[in-house]
Amino acid sequence: MQDRAAMFCRMLEKAFHSSAQRANKHRLRFPPLTSVDLPDIWIPRHDTSIAKTCSPHLKTNSIGQIARVLEGKPIANNINSWIAAEISELKNTIGKTPGLGVILVGGRRDSQSFVHIKMKACMKVGIAPFTVELPEDCTEAELLDAVSSFNENPLIHGVVVQLPLPKHLDEEKIISYVSPEKDVDGFHPTNVGNLAMRGREPSFIPCASKSCVELLLRNDVKIKGKNVVVVGRSKLGGLPTSLLIQRHHATVTTVHAFTGNPEQVTCGADILVSDIGVPNMIRGHWLKPGVIVVDMGANSVEDTGSLQGHRLVVDVCYEEAIVKASAITPVPGGYGYNHNILRSKFILFQLRKSTYLSG
Repeated sequence: MQDRAAMFCRMLEKAFHSSAQRANKHRLRFPPLTSVDLPDIWIPRHDTSIAKTCSPHLKTNSIGQIARVLEGKPIANNINSWIAAEISELKNTIGKTPGLGVILVGGRRDSQSFVHIKMKACMKVGIAPFTVELPEDCTEAELLDAVSSFNENPLIHGVVVQLPLPKHLDEEKIISYVSPEKDVDGFHPTNVGNLAMRGREPSFIPCASKSCVELLLRNDVKIKGKNVVVVGRSKLGGLPTSLLIQRHHATVTTVHAFTGNPEQVTCGADILVSDIGVPNMIRGHWLKPGVIVVDMGANSVEDTGSLQGHRLVVDVCYEEAIVKASAITPVPGGYGYNHNILRSKFILFQLRKSTYLSG
């Protein structure tokens, strides 16, 4: 009797393993997306020192004309004046002042500089700035409390958590904790998802991406139907820029650190947008004649000849690009000039809605 029972158990075990093997053979081999994520670490294939890499500046490009400069400063000044007038009207009609809350963690020099620029831009147009500064070693709970206080404060209509955060903090968790209706950076999953889907409208569009498209549109650059290559896929710049340009009906290709032939891909671009954070990474031979170049990069490099001991250098080797491009953002003075002022514009849109709805 025991032998028969043991034999029956062995038969069941064999049948179970056989069934499991068949199931495993046909199971979808699709791992969780987070398990395949890798950091984009760009490795330049050439010397990227400032003085030695770029060829001499030429006045005309390879298509026989002077490259048009996509100036950002006049656009920024125009938008700035418009925002100030709109906010003045908002205060006069409902008696409320729009407010922006910014949280800064740690003492990164670049982050402190960006926060200063945002605060200055807000005060210039009449937005009330609120700041919270936390130490580098603050806990996640302390940061979440600061975000929560801004989310719940009726005087604050837009919230920015300055990135990047120290490595011990869960950046994705913090971003998701910001109220989507106050997420002026546009990084909340709800806003990014709405940006990616046709027929949806995000509460906010990331300011870097919006600045890029605004710069093109105001310079009468046609986007629809063009081949656009976005170099870089960061959540702050490259990724939302690809999504936004696609919403404008361009054919968008993304080049990233794992792209095997980036030069061949970029040579097919009618419009090239760069956001990779490597100085002089993109060279003249990466570009086709007549391309339009928007450089979103801003890289701090040592410069003993500067009073600050450093200076900002962009991703695209400007001296080489200008002899290939039909239009290009200048260095300095292009993309960056309207970047933070456009941020105020986004704040204004949301502040008007939220303040009117709140009575």
